[in-house]
Amino acid sequence: MAYVQGFVIPVATGDKAAYIDAARQAWALLQDYGALSVTECWEADVPEGKLTSFPMAIKRAPGEAVVFSWVIWPDKAAADRCFASVESDTRWNDLPMPFDGKRMIHGGFEPIFTAGNV
Repeated sequence: MAYVQGFVIPVATGDKAAYIDAARQAWALLQDYGALSVTECWEADVPEGKLTSFPMAIKRAPGEAVVFSWVIWPDKAAADRCFASVESDTRWNDLPMPFDGKRMIHGGFEPIFTAGNV
């Protein structure tokens, strides 16, 4: 069964090109560990909330954008193997990180419904 890891992170608006480049580099590594796809989305319409919102969740600062992304894996085991490799595969150390990882929100999900051209 497929497994999805989702991420919401703050990225300085001036670092958009650097973030896209880093995402492309990360994709090569993710593929080596079995990822089926990755989608990176730059905010287009992300309103501030009163109780909850993406900007509030990541403590978005002025000059930052919300990035929403997800990785699709064939199963949870593949995702677990990939993220366990962060300690042993030195290629992870070479990836740029043009965002504040301390404010990243992430989680793993089992799909329960998919429709359309996915």
